[in-house]
Amino acid sequence: MFEKLDFIEEKYKDLSEKIADPEIIADQAKWQKLIKEHAEVEPIVNKYREYKRVIDGIKESKEILELEDDEEMRELAKMELSELESEKPQIEDDLKLLLIPKDPNDAKNVIVEVRAGAGGDEAGLFAGSLYRMYTMFAEKNRWKVELMSSNATGVGGFKEVVFMIKGKGAYSRLKYESGVHRVQRIPSTESGGRIHTSTVTVAVLPEVDDVEIEVNQNDIRIDVFRSSGNGGQSVNTTDSAVRLTHMPSGIVISCQDEKSQLKNKDKAMKILKARLYDLAQAEQNKEIAQERKAQVGTGDRSERIRTYNYPQGRITDHRISLTLYKLDQALDGELNEVIDALATADQAEKLKMVE
Repeated sequence: MFEKLDFIEEKYKDLSEKIADPEIIADQAKWQKLIKEHAEVEPIVNKYREYKRVIDGIKESKEILELEDDEEMRELAKMELSELESEKPQIEDDLKLLLIPKDPNDAKNVIVEVRAGAGGDEAGLFAGSLYRMYTMFAEKNRWKVELMSSNATGVGGFKEVVFMIKGKGAYSRLKYESGVHRVQRIPSTESGGRIHTSTVTVAVLPEVDDVEIEVNQNDIRIDVFRSSGNGGQSVNTTDSAVRLTHMPSGIVISCQDEKSQLKNKDKAMKILKARLYDLAQAEQNKEIAQERKAQVGTGDRSERIRTYNYPQGRITDHRISLTLYKLDQALDGELNEVIDALATADQAEKLKMVE
């Protein structure tokens, strides 16, 4: 850990010199990039320097106790040594936390894809419940929700609903929601009171800037068609719906919720870029690819990260063995208790990697 900290401190010194260089300041794009790097490592360097001051103070106090005969000086050294030794473990813990690699996507907006899995109409209805849950969670955080694409069922649910949540840190909070969500409840149509099990898959993707992923327009086939749905002005009467097919990857995106073909195309392109970015990240890191496969899976009942049990009013997150009897509150968007526990567990795992 300390070799890494020495390297970061040297890097910080180098960055400090560069951001004060008039030639670099003249190149605003480069200067802004270096300023950002400088700001990211500064808290680590400040904490490391605090740690080194404590270590030097401990060494100095021990030397006084070893060499000094004056009793008053010895008492002061003892007090100083006691204080510094009590500070040292906390600073070490702080340094470990600061060294945890930061997810570059944490500050981004997110695109959330909710799809009905196993369970027929019940799965579609629960997809609608999850859409409402995330919408209410976003509202509680004063984030904006924008519907990107939807495919409704005839009974009030969704086969698929894709939406964007815009707000600082949205991805850092919602990234733990990727996976299969299982619901256990008695359908209103079930006369015998039998509990029905259904699944819904959720994928959470960071919004991608144009500079982060380049999409060759020649690789995209664009088809326009008439929207399907409940009708209304411009719906079913004009070719406003858009389907994008990314031929190299086989990804197909359809958007038809807007009356404008241009707006539908813009939304479809955002979803496509997010999916391609996700694919690129997975290819760069096989561990991420395996993790994502385990999270999203195929929508089968056995591949689950969380269970919502209506008869017991229970929500259970299987990754961290957390059970809360607060189902109604969770479905009303009160997810902070679950997400905080997941973030803490994630941080604990990452801490193990910091030596």
